Order: sequence, then C-alpha cells, then structure tokens
Amino acid sequence: MAKPTDRVRMAVIGAPHGIAGAVRVKTFTAEPTALGNYGPLHTEDGRALTVEELRPAGSVVIVRFAEIKNRSEAEALRGMTLHVERSALPDDLQEDEYYHADLLGLAAIDERGACVGRVAAVHDFGAGDVLELRRDSGGSVMIPFTRAAVPEVDIAAGVLRVDSVAAGLAEAGGEEAEDAPRAAEKTGGRP
Repeated sequence: MAKPTDRVRMAVIGAPHGIAGAVRVKTFTAEPTALGNYGPLHTEDGRALTVEELRPAGSVVIVRFAEIKNRSEAEALRGMTLHVERSALPDDLQEDEYYHADLLGLAAIDERGACVGRVAAVHDFGAGDVLELRRDSGGSVMIPFTRAAVPEVDIAAGVLRVDSVAAGLAEAGGEEAEDAPRAAEKTGGRP
C-alpha cells in the first residue's frame, strides 16, 4: 500500500509489551481506544499496520498489530509514529473543534491585520491546547488556544484571528508584551 500523502499523526509506538509482539502506544486521538477505527495505520517508512487487538493501559494503549508476530519485530517499531490519510478522519466535528493537523500552517492575524506568525504546532501540557506560532522574523511564541485569545478560526481562508491582549502578545494599553507566555495529537476543541 502507498504511503499516505495527506497524512495525520495519530500515535507513537513505545516499548514492546510481552513476547507475542504487542506494543505500548501513545495515541493523539480524543479517545485512545478509537485508534483502530481509522483503518490501516502507516509508519514513516510506508508500512501499513492493522490493529488486531487494542486495550487501555493507563495513559497508553496496548496494541497488537496483525503484521507483528514477536517481540523482536515489536522492538523494531519503537519510536515510530503512526499516521492515517486525512480523508480517513470523520468530518462531523462540533463547532469550535478542529483537527490539530488542520491548524498547522494557518496565519495568525491580530486585530490590526498584521500577521503575528504561523501555527507551527499545537501543544497540550495539561492545561488546555496552546498554539506555537512561528514568527517570520524568527523564533516562536506560544498563545493559549481559547475563544478569548483566538476568537475566530477560518480554515478555508487559512487564517485565525488573534486578540493580542488575551493572547498575551500585548498589554491592555496596546503595547507589545515584553515576554509572551511560554505555557502550554488528539483532536479537541477550545474551552
């Protein structure tokens, strides 16, 4: 099977679990046990893996892939990321819910119409989603992905609107903040 061209990262494989080829997997899906619902998962090197069995185990899931038969084969997968074609994901998201992959590359435009950066990554350090914006001038800044800080997302237009004050990019008086907050692959919405 061909390597996905419009791929979305769904999980990363960790350590083997037992001797029969099962592995620990950290998922980036909203519901970790849904990993097997998207069809074959693809590794970076183009291999397709089919979920044969999956069960939750704390913060990870234990997965047995049909193509992996023993611990040695499972060990060779350690650290590999798993992807699916974007078209395999459901399109019935709730209002204000976005796939992280769809946010990447969007231009962040402030209230003056100036581009403050492009979305380079979406992080969740436990307190909610945070957008990492890569600035044209170099470096990056992180802003909370909340309705107050990002009042509008227009994926079709390739932009998201940023409230500079709520995002911590400027003070209420209109001056740029000296230090933007440095706070904080699943799907999710904004609080």
